[in-house]
Amino acid sequence: MCLSVPGKVIEIDGTKGTVDVAGNTVETDFTVTPDVQPGDWVLVHAGFAIQQYDADEAEATLRMLREAFEGTE
Repeated sequence: MCLSVPGKVIEIDGTKGTVDVAGNTVETDFTVTPDVQPGDWVLVHAGFAIQQYDADEAEATLRMLREAFEGTE
């Protein structure tokens, strides 16, 4: 099973940069999504931003993930 998660782009330097995924910073490769800018939302999978993502959809997905994993710690 593969899982990608939404994150907000913090910074980009060339094809690499940082994404905030639920409060955690993740080093990310933007080779597949060269047009994204800081502030945009992307889906991150295995360290790659694989798709630009709608902000409302990202928030809804993060909310669902929090609810799904609530109490599993």
